[in-house]
Amino acid sequence: MDKQDLDDVYGAKTPEESRAIYDNWSTGYDADCLSQGFRLPGLGAALLGRYLGETDAPVLDACCGTGLVGETLRLMGYGRVVGCDLSPDMLKFADRTGAYEQLEVADTGVGLPFDDDAFAGFVCVGAFGPGHAPPVTLEHLARVTRPGGIGVFNLLDATYEEQGFPPVLDKLAASGAWEVIYTTPSFRPFLLAEPELLSTGYVVRVR
Repeated sequence: MDKQDLDDVYGAKTPEESRAIYDNWSTGYDADCLSQGFRLPGLGAALLGRYLGETDAPVLDACCGTGLVGETLRLMGYGRVVGCDLSPDMLKFADRTGAYEQLEVADTGVGLPFDDDAFAGFVCVGAFGPGHAPPVTLEHLARVTRPGGIGVFNLLDATYEEQGFPPVLDKLAASGAWEVIYTTPSFRPFLLAEPELLSTGYVVRVR
C-alpha cells in the first residue's frame, strides 16, 4: 500500500491494525505526506529547539515513523536522538536517516522501554489521532523525561475531547508531573490537503 487515506489510518481499532497499516505504508509515507504539505515534523523540532536549546542532551522522538523529526533535529545539531515507533517497517526508514543513536519498537499505550528520567526532552507529533497512540502515552512520556525537561506534542482539535485527552492532561498538571508552558494557535497539519483538519501544539516542562 503506497498511498493511504487518513480515514483508513484513523480507523484502526487496535495497535495491531495500526502497525499493519503503517508497515504497509512505510515505502510511500514520506512522499505522500510531504507532497501534501505535512508540517508537523518541522514544527515539532522547532518548538523543541526553542525551549530546550541544549543540543548535546538526549532527546526522545516518540512515534518517530520514518524519521522526519529526527532528521530535522540532526540538521539542527542534536546528536543524541533516540526513536521509538509501533511499526518495525517505519523504523527501517528512520534508521536510514542516520539521525538516531537508538531505535526501539514500542507500543506507547503499554509503556516505553526506557528508564525513568532518561531524556532531557521529547517530541511526539502526528501520533495522537483516532486509532493512534492513546492518552496514557503522555504519562509514559512524562516518566522518561527528567525534571526540567521539555516535551512537545500535538492533539487534533476535533477529537481532543472524545479521545479522552482532557482528564489525562488535567491529571498530569494537578499531580505536578508537568506544566504546559506554551500552546500554539490552532493550525493545519497539512497545508495542501485535509483543509478541515486542525491541530494544536503543546510545549510542557516536566517537574
